[in-house]
Amino acid sequence: MINGLIGKKIGMTQDFREDGKVVPLTIIEVGPCRILQVKDKKTDGYRAVKLAYGRGKGKYNKKPTLGEALKAKLDGAPAKIIEIRGDFDGVKVGDEITLSKVFAEGDNVLVIGTSKGRGFAGVMKRWGFHGGPKTHGQSDRLRAPGSIGQGTDPGRVHKGKKMPGHFGVDRVTVKNLTVFKIDKENNHLYLSGSVPGARGGFLIIKMIKKHKS
Repeated sequence: MINGLIGKKIGMTQDFREDGKVVPLTIIEVGPCRILQVKDKKTDGYRAVKLAYGRGKGKYNKKPTLGEALKAKLDGAPAKIIEIRGDFDGVKVGDEITLSKVFAEGDNVLVIGTSKGRGFAGVMKRWGFHGGPKTHGQSDRLRAPGSIGQGTDPGRVHKGKKMPGHFGVDRVTVKNLTVFKIDKENNHLYLSGSVPGARGGFLIIKMIKKHKS
């Protein structure tokens, strides 16, 4: 069966365990997702399924996407499409995969999302630099990166040097989150801990393994 679904981040809340400890929770609206395409080794060279989630603005989608949505018996183009690799037997185009068919309370999952954008940031915010000294006549270089290279040899700045620049909007994966609760009526998944991205952002939730009882 499918081991992952697409969701949308709703927000965060908290709950209490039986021992009285507070558990931070992230609420994610997961599915239902529709299968757009089933790939196999004969035609595509690998096995995978293409999942669709939500309702997008059809006039902005390309004709191939609209054609796939029509084959899967969708009313319009989906808001998000992802591909999950794996050997999935017994599934076909048009099947609807709901939250309860994939996840259960106590499951161990990973979440993939896009981190919040923070614009152009300096080295202290972007890379965690400690900054320069606040004394010895220095008054305006407290948050500067300092030296970025050597002299004549090599006479250039090496690639990959940590410097100021665009911060955020990166693909981030958070592992080992536990399914705390499932709300089947509202398709809400409660995960212990935080996930990347802002409210309303799309997420990919994949099951890793179940906790041993």
